[in-house]
Order: sequence, then C-alpha cells, then structure tokens
Amino acid sequence: MLKRFPSQLKDPSRRSVIRAVGFVLICLLIIVGMRVWAAILLHRNTNRQAIPIVKTVIAARGPMDNTIVLPGDIRAWHEAPIYARTSGYIKQWYVDIGDQVRAGTLLADIEAPELDAQLRQAEADLKVTIEQNKLAQSTAIRWVGLLTSDAVSKQETDEKVDAARALSARVIAARANRDKLRELVGFERITAPFEGTISARATDIGDLINAGSNTDEKPLFRLVQTDPLRVYVKIPQSYATRIAPNMQVDLHVPERPGRAYKARLVQTARAIDPKTRTLLAQFVVDNKKGQLLPGSYTDVYFKLPASDQTIRLPINTLLFRSEGLQVATLDEKNHVVLKSVSIRRDFGTEVEMSRGVHAGDRIIINPSDSITNGEQVRVWGDLKSAH
Repeated sequence: MLKRFPSQLKDPSRRSVIRAVGFVLICLLIIVGMRVWAAILLHRNTNRQAIPIVKTVIAARGPMDNTIVLPGDIRAWHEAPIYARTSGYIKQWYVDIGDQVRAGTLLADIEAPELDAQLRQAEADLKVTIEQNKLAQSTAIRWVGLLTSDAVSKQETDEKVDAARALSARVIAARANRDKLRELVGFERITAPFEGTISARATDIGDLINAGSNTDEKPLFRLVQTDPLRVYVKIPQSYATRIAPNMQVDLHVPERPGRAYKARLVQTARAIDPKTRTLLAQFVVDNKKGQLLPGSYTDVYFKLPASDQTIRLPINTLLFRSEGLQVATLDEKNHVVLKSVSIRRDFGTEVEMSRGVHAGDRIIINPSDSITNGEQVRVWGDLKSAH
C-alpha cells in the first residue's frame, strides 16, 4: 500500500519563494533585454552618425543664349607711315595732326638742290646725246649709200652703222636717267596715298630728311582711315567652331558706357594659333560719326548658340586634387563617384564644364577634401540648379 506524502508545493512559504524567484528572473530578462536593445540602438546611431551628411545640386544645362565677352583691338581700316622718297630739307608742311585729307593732298615740300641740279644735267645730257645720235644716224645712212657704189669699204661702213646703234642705245639710257630723276624730283612733293586723318607729324621746316624707311628714320606723317574700322578679336579654340560668317557682335568701349556699336564678321584666319590656341577674327564697324578711335580697346559681346552638352555648376562643387579637377557625384545608392572635369568658362560663382558631367547628375556641394570613391553618404537634400 503506497504511502502518501503531503505535497511540498502546497506549502505557502515555498510558493512565495518560487514567485519571488520568477519575478526576479523576469526582471533580469527585462533588464538584459533593455540593455541589449539600447546597445543595438547605440550601434545603429553610431553607424548612422559615422555616415557623412551632404547636400547636392542637380547638374543642368546652361541657358540657350550663351553670351561671352572677349577683348578686342580697334584698328584703322588703312594705316600708313609716310616716309620721304628723296633726301633733302623740309621746305614747308601743310597739314597737322587731326587734319582730314583726300588722296593726293599735298602734305609737305622737300627742297633738294643737288637732285634738281642732277635733273638739269640729265636733261642736258639727253639733248646732247639726241643730237649726236641724229648725226650718227645720217652718217650711217650716207655710208651705206656709198657702199653700194664701192666708194667706201665695208668695214668702215659697219663701224659707222655700229656707232649709230650705240648712240641710239645711249639716247635710251639718257632718257631713262632723265625720267628717273624726274620721278625723284616728283617725290619732293609728299602727298597722301588715300583719304584719311593725319594721326602723327614728326617733322618741321628745315629738318634734314633722308630717303627710305630705315629703322632709325621716323615717318614724317602717319595717315589713318577711320571709317570704317577693323576690330581684331582672338577667339578661344573652344568657341572657334561656333563663329559663323557675317555674324553680328556688340562693341562696348569704356569711354562710352551704355552704348553698343554693331560690328560684322568679315573673315577669320582659318587656323588656330598654336601659341595662344586662339582663332584671329576680323570684324568691321561703321564709324561715320568718328566716335570710335583707332588703337582703342573694346569689349566684344558674342551671342553664341549654347551647346546641348553645356553644363554649369556652382564653384563650390569643385575638388582641386593632384589628379586634376574633379567633382563628387552620387550613384543611385548614394555612393560617391569622383569624376574628372574640365572648365570651359569661369563666371565667378559658377563654372561652365566642357566634359565630365551630364545633365541630371547629383553633385555634392562643398565636398570634403578626404572624400573617396565608393564612400557611403546621406543626402540632406537635393538642390535644383539655378538653370
């Protein structure tokens, strides 16, 4: 017969102990769980704070009206230094700086007594040679007639004929010498080669003038034609292909603020200068009122069609590194992708890129110097481009 033992579980004191132990275990589990959860949250928060936060801008194409400003050099349509073609003394000058002259206008007279004397001698020599030639020609004709009747020898006749020919040649030479001296005497009158304005005078009455344009000799006058005017502009290679024939540009000169002068492209050098990487272009501008002065500086405003690939970015998106100029872009998972770029133009707060980025790219603003390819970042907000 089995013995029955009283159940210890029914002991009130033991039940209280079990309940207390269970409560303690539950509290311990709760505390441990909270500590684990806090550790997890701390780890997540630490990892999140370790990921840098960046702001980005969306790359966009530049404006369709692309205006560039280049320096220009205003030149006279024709410009000529006027030198003396014969030596002598300035007898009189008739024009001064600023005077308007026409082609052929007398500018100055040169007095050259030696040259005048040489001309008079050449004219006298020519007259003597002509008379001698007449005598030689008549003599030769007579001797040829006498030769037919055997009155003279053939040798003597040939001598007379050759003498007549020699004198004919001497007449030609004497006449050429006379004509040359006449031309030189004509150069004693200094005249304007074309219509224009006297821009410089470097002579006075009594000055000794040497013929020619040696480097030591200053020109007597400088003549410029001021209507129309030429404007020379050196166009960077990146814009050379967008220069169209007969295109119109605006000229702005510092002394006339707010005033624009229309100029037209007439021709280009059709070759890039290998030293400056520029294309020389020549424009023409009307100057009937004389408001533009040759030798002046001007700003030339070009309105060029913008390229479909032209992208503008804020200046604070650029990274200057040993590898070259770069920008930091983001892929779809917010990983950094460094791209090498080239600047076409600098607008101060913005730059126009010629390669490296495309419209729609997300570009990091003020990127850290230590940023690397593939680095994970968090985006604070995408800013739209100003364009």
